[in-house]
Amino acid sequence: MEDKVLTAMKKAGKPVRPGDVAKMLGVESKEVSKAISSLKKMGKVISPKRCYYAVEE
Repeated sequence: MEDKVLTAMKKAGKPVRPGDVAKMLGVESKEVSKAISSLKKMGKVISPKRCYYAVEE
C-alpha cells in the first residue's frame, strides 16, 4: 500500500490530502492515512502544511 500511495503522490506533483489519494486509488482514506503515517516515519513523506502531504525529494 505504501508504494501505491507514494506513486500516486508523485503523480499528483503537489501536496495532497489523504482523501485525494484515496480517491485516486479507489481505496478507503483510513488505509491511505495509515500508509502515509508509516511513510512519514521512514522519512519518505513530509507535511508542508497541515493535513497535506508531499513526497520528500
